[in-house]
Amino acid sequence: MSVYPIEPLIDSFRASADPDRASAMSAYMRDQFPFLGVPQPVRKLLIKEHTQLYGKPQSAEEILHAAQHLWNLEEREFAYVAMGLLEGGVKFFNVAHIHRIEQFIVTRSWWDTVDGLATCTVGGGMKRYPEAWAEYADRWIHSDQMWLNRTGILFQLKYKAQTNTDLLHLAIHTHMASTEFFLQKAIGWALREYAKTNPEWVREYVEQHALMPLSRREALKRLESR
Repeated sequence: MSVYPIEPLIDSFRASADPDRASAMSAYMRDQFPFLGVPQPVRKLLIKEHTQLYGKPQSAEEILHAAQHLWNLEEREFAYVAMGLLEGGVKFFNVAHIHRIEQFIVTRSWWDTVDGLATCTVGGGMKRYPEAWAEYADRWIHSDQMWLNRTGILFQLKYKAQTNTDLLHLAIHTHMASTEFFLQKAIGWALREYAKTNPEWVREYVEQHALMPLSRREALKRLESR
């Protein structure tokens, strides 16, 4: 297996560290993780320069290997770089890779990584394999791991008319009584997004189900503004 040269990018990130900014970035994330203090515009520039020199990974294994190496590093910016690699590599992934992507979801988890992985990487990859949706969605929805539950609610977020409403209902109904903030918020977000495609379905769903106040409020935001 060829190995994508990620170390030069790691070095350039470390050389761009800003301790003062790092403290603020960590505080914004409730001090869950340390940061280098490299803001998004600088990250994008460094990644662009690196790509011009080394190209992009050209296989699922190259992507997963580089992403895992980045994920294992302490500073949070490296997880963001890994997410970019994973999202950009969706075309290389198939259903067999989903279990490896799940490991990123459940490791050093917080909304800043889980949401992108759920909606772009998992969601983007699974969209091409609708025959596998039910199996994986059921596993995520009924998992004991909250971030996988959130993934089960959110992975169809960008599916629009392709949304499987039976799976969306299963995800929501299973967790609609939960007091977990991140699940309540995810339910509202999923419904609000689907309301762009099928407002009547969402309106009827909210009327017929006893959603938690936060979920209901989030779900109806777009509908009530009409």
